[in-house]
Amino acid sequence: MQSDAITLARSAGLSRQEREIMDAFAADQRATVSARDVMAALSMERANAQRVLSRLARKGWLLRLRKGTYSLVPLGAPAPEASIEDPWPLAMALFAPCYLSGWTAAEHWDLTEQIFNATVVVTAKPQRAQEQRIGGLRFLCRTVSESALFGTTRVRSSTGARVTMADPHRLVIDVLAAPALGGGGRHTLDVVRAYLRGKHCDLNKLLEYAERTGKGMVFKRLGFAVEQFSAPPAEWIARCRQGMSAGVSLLDPSGPKRGRIITRWRLRLNQPIEDA
Repeated sequence: MQSDAITLARSAGLSRQEREIMDAFAADQRATVSARDVMAALSMERANAQRVLSRLARKGWLLRLRKGTYSLVPLGAPAPEASIEDPWPLAMALFAPCYLSGWTAAEHWDLTEQIFNATVVVTAKPQRAQEQRIGGLRFLCRTVSESALFGTTRVRSSTGARVTMADPHRLVIDVLAAPALGGGGRHTLDVVRAYLRGKHCDLNKLLEYAERTGKGMVFKRLGFAVEQFSAPPAEWIARCRQGMSAGVSLLDPSGPKRGRIITRWRLRLNQPIEDA
């Protein structure tokens, strides 16, 4: 009853034009709405479209995410701030071209039991900050070149929206390249270990992806982790070692610059390691 009352109260304040806009965008099931969308739908000039969006936001029908970008507030939502149920399609719209990775992908592929309250996005769109809060949701972003947007697959989110997700092999390479995306060095190794012992494991695919990224420190962390938690063939180890960069890298870039050095992999173990 309370939800119906909220819906009726909100509907009463809409003009005919505003109703047409809301009906069109609701039917389209889009994650975000911008002035450009209104201009295309109603052949309206930008200034007028921006005024319409601002007015709908004041009336509680749209939630402002960032300058010029809004999301639709569903009927019956108690407040605009509580209206976004599914962050994945929103991430696809806000950070395109992009894909989901890190602990978000690890949860999807059942490679972790930990729950994180932010969505990890790898994007080719320049970002001002790595961590962002938009519409009451947290996003952790890593910016790469557009040519690095490979190793992905299409999956469905909790609401049925189709989104782009790192496949299990790309997920492993991403968290080894930037352990912060995996929840830090310790949890990243837990994810890699779960991958190596699970149904998705493909050592050759890992090397293929590592070679495509061209980052020498990835080979160091990859080779160490694979040897730590499995028994790779000698040929695989030799190929992995060929990709290493010079110098010693940290296992966890955010950790202290001290710890035992694994000369074989030019890697400093700057955090505790659990055995296989």
